[in-house]
Amino acid sequence: MHKTVSIVTVTYNSEETLGATMESVLGQTCTEIEYLIVDGASTDGTVAVAESYRERMERKGIRLRVLSERDGGIYDAMNKGIRMATGDVIGILNSDDWYEADAVETVLGEFEKGGCDLLFSDIRLHRADGSCFVKKARLRRFQTSRDWNHPTMFVEAQVYKRHPFRNRGIHDDYGCYLQLVREGYRVRTLGKVLANFRMGGVSNRKSLREALGRIRDRYVWCYRANGYSRWYLVECIAIECVKMVFG
Repeated sequence: MHKTVSIVTVTYNSEETLGATMESVLGQTCTEIEYLIVDGASTDGTVAVAESYRERMERKGIRLRVLSERDGGIYDAMNKGIRMATGDVIGILNSDDWYEADAVETVLGEFEKGGCDLLFSDIRLHRADGSCFVKKARLRRFQTSRDWNHPTMFVEAQVYKRHPFRNRGIHDDYGCYLQLVREGYRVRTLGKVLANFRMGGVSNRKSLREALGRIRDRYVWCYRANGYSRWYLVECIAIECVKMVFG
């Protein structure tokens, strides 16, 4: 059976970066795509940027849907997009990130093989100084976000719809992944870069107060909420220490 994909991009005052994100969707080698822009009532030109792509998207066979209204935060907006999605597989792409040209073709090929409910791949991380490096996707018994890359994660639609984000903290995407792993869903990783991520967001700010908040958030709403050991607190602290030292 030939599968289709829905891509969700959540925006808020994203007019400066959204164009590059949408260009990466428009440039996909496979166009079996429904593209959902879920905007949080932006006050800049974000919606105008999104609408400016409608003709080009539709000409290529990509269905563009744009919703702009107030929301309860980024994960509430992602949940809206997931509920709206009609594709067989759902991916979530941030409004300042972008896909490699063959991302959708690669992902649909993997899902059509069967044997997985979600997959994720390597990602290229871009620093503010223009340098970049690849973060590998891995599956290990010990769960760590150092092995996981949300912009490259695609999930069977019905699985995502049954497991909405809890909307309790900034790491809810990782918490959702841990829940799916804990419940026994089949995970596949790909040793190939499918997406690009701009560093420097809220999860990387070098503030001790914010780092402590992120430790608590990850520990409580990712690990403990999903039944993982208290020893994972060590992992949460270690990740923030590395960020403070290396960025």
